[in-house]
Amino acid sequence: QVQLVESGGGLVQAGGSLRLSCAASGRTFSNYAMGWFRQAPGKGREFVTAINWSGDSTYYADSVKGRFTISRDNAKNTVYLQMNSLKPEDTAVYYCAANRWNTGTLRQRWESNYWGQGTQVTVSS
Repeated sequence: QVQLVESGGGLVQAGGSLRLSCAASGRTFSNYAMGWFRQAPGKGREFVTAINWSGDSTYYADSVKGRFTISRDNAKNTVYLQMNSLKPEDTAVYYCAANRWNTGTLRQRWESNYWGQGTQVTVSS
């Protein structure tokens, strides 16, 4: 089991930036692929980005590529999501996810992920 706690959400104007954090506890953090998903009002959950255990391989949804950056600090058991040039369509609850296998499984086999409780990001126009 791994426990995940997100923070850093809030209200920001379009074009602004936010940095989300996800603190993990319970198991060896560096063994897990990590990622972020989001769910907008009235829509299903969607993949945003993922990072492998060592941090040298990342994946992004086309909608956030070039604007969002995922990173991790294994010494602090934390994964980050830097979000720049935010748009109103980025408004959603953002969920941190952990997977003990790899980023491919994290992205495709959601039932095998551990999830945080989510943090709200609201981008005003």
